[in-house]
Amino acid sequence: MYVRHLSVSDFRSWSAADVTFEPGASALVGSNGQGKTNLVEALGYLATLASHRVPTDAPLVRSGAERAVVRAAVVADSRELRVEVEITPGRANRAKLNGAGVPRARDILGALRVVLFAPEDLAIVRGDPSERRRFLDELVVARSPRLAGVRADYERVLKQRAALLKSAGAARRSGGGSDLRTLDVWDGHLAEHGAQLLAARLAAVQALRPHAVAAYAQVAPASVELTLRYSSALTAALPEIAESVPDVGVLEAALLSEVARVRAAELERGVNLVGPHRDDLDLGLGELAVRGYASHGEGWSVALALRLGSYELLRADYPRGAEPVLVLDDVFAELDVNRREQLALVASKAEQALITAAVASDVPEQLQGARYDVHEGAVRRVR
Repeated sequence: MYVRHLSVSDFRSWSAADVTFEPGASALVGSNGQGKTNLVEALGYLATLASHRVPTDAPLVRSGAERAVVRAAVVADSRELRVEVEITPGRANRAKLNGAGVPRARDILGALRVVLFAPEDLAIVRGDPSERRRFLDELVVARSPRLAGVRADYERVLKQRAALLKSAGAARRSGGGSDLRTLDVWDGHLAEHGAQLLAARLAAVQALRPHAVAAYAQVAPASVELTLRYSSALTAALPEIAESVPDVGVLEAALLSEVARVRAAELERGVNLVGPHRDDLDLGLGELAVRGYASHGEGWSVALALRLGSYELLRADYPRGAEPVLVLDDVFAELDVNRREQLALVASKAEQALITAAVASDVPEQLQGARYDVHEGAVRRVR
């Protein structure tokens, strides 16, 4: 898979930009603030309907504009597909495939697959559990786009159920009664959608583990082994959850049982205390947790290993010609010689690798393919 053409309008700093790419390595070179990262962010948004830099859509629309539009022509298995998304803050995004509107923006997921490594990825290693859940969910959807709907349904259930918990809890504290039959219905929805999401995450961790461990051994050969373990409130009831993938029905029953166990606490606090929205991905180096113990260099190595592992996993999931585009956003300047070499080795084998750098010397020699200068609101191919 490769991106043949990218165009944006009113996206971030760009009023308009059009770039034609080829397979192989392409480097977007420009000093900070020129907009090179904005271009690869646009590609990442087309692939995931989310930014790797900000949690909301509002910053993606150029100041003074009402909406932004991102379009790309994607070639996979010798066929070209045109993908488009219109971003309007405060409203549902609209999307098109080959010029025809689709019912929901998430229907374009899978048309473009991207693995993007950026400085922000250190948050996966050092940040809150929400960062690691987001990493896993993006990988899950990249493997099976239909799970974007499961994830959306689960988030809708969480909101509705939290509102019910708050109202029922308030009624109890004021001395009134509350009918919990409606809450029982939403318990079932939480267990149903939560079990599907949890099963997909567990499968993703199991599949990712050997690729990430191998990648870490390559970029940090003198270090101890990287470990990945899924952490869930269900671990006590299902101890095998950390190493295997129980049947969805088993997970659903376990979620229902755990919800019943903590019902009183949920009513008291007015929050959802059980479900994959509270889980984590435990990362370790030997016996020590990465978060809190890893050095800066080790943190970079773990983040890099997770992305390279994801790339190799998706390559294994899809046949040649449909493998993901590898995007490396301003990361070579942050890496030491060994990590640069290992990352460049993987990127050189990709059907398409898009690299951003502040100076041309940051791009390794084996990735000296097409080069684009990004300067003063223009993108110009110079090689």
